[in-house]
Amino acid sequence: MMINEPTVKLAVNGGISFGSKLNAKQLQTIIKYLKDDEELELTTFQQLYLTVPEKQMEQIKAEFEEVGLSCYPVGNTVKSLRTCNFCKGADEEGMPVAIKLNELIAGQPVPFTLRPAYTGCPIGCGEPLVNDIGIMKVKEKFDLYIGGYTKGTKAQTGKLLFGKLDENTLYIYVNNLIRLYSDNGRKREQFYRFVNRYGFDTIKEEIAAIS
Repeated sequence: MMINEPTVKLAVNGGISFGSKLNAKQLQTIIKYLKDDEELELTTFQQLYLTVPEKQMEQIKAEFEEVGLSCYPVGNTVKSLRTCNFCKGADEEGMPVAIKLNELIAGQPVPFTLRPAYTGCPIGCGEPLVNDIGIMKVKEKFDLYIGGYTKGTKAQTGKLLFGKLDENTLYIYVNNLIRLYSDNGRKREQFYRFVNRYGFDTIKEEIAAIS
């Protein structure tokens, strides 16, 4: 009798760059691990979900990363940073900041799937105000929004938590925010519900106080 091999789900994307793109080599590498009748799921947070053999996961991740793909865990984690297309250039719109922020927060466990977003200018193509955590670069500083939600009659835009942050303070405050949610959020409590329950002003006070 044939025993089914244990599998795991892996989230993959092309990392932080000029738009959500994959090149031919990346697509060919992904296709190697798809069966003929298997579908590839594209999520709303710019990730592809595919199922891989559990015992080969580390080898597959290394192979993906070698061709420039980024790999993330699936489940109640901080998703990879949703971004704009950086239409005015990497340095001008802060792509290095987005890359570092993604490295710091993506994959952290949280009570419920957390969607962060980044945009390089006030036009807001990365949709920071309708995601759980939103960062908007304005000139050389960064505005941090929280609590955006897009679904149903409870849809709401995020509120400005801190404005005109420098780069290092942005990293600290976003990481503190995720820690606060991870430590105090209830099981499967969506982030906007956590913000409403815990209190916007309380969150602001505690984020700035965490050392």
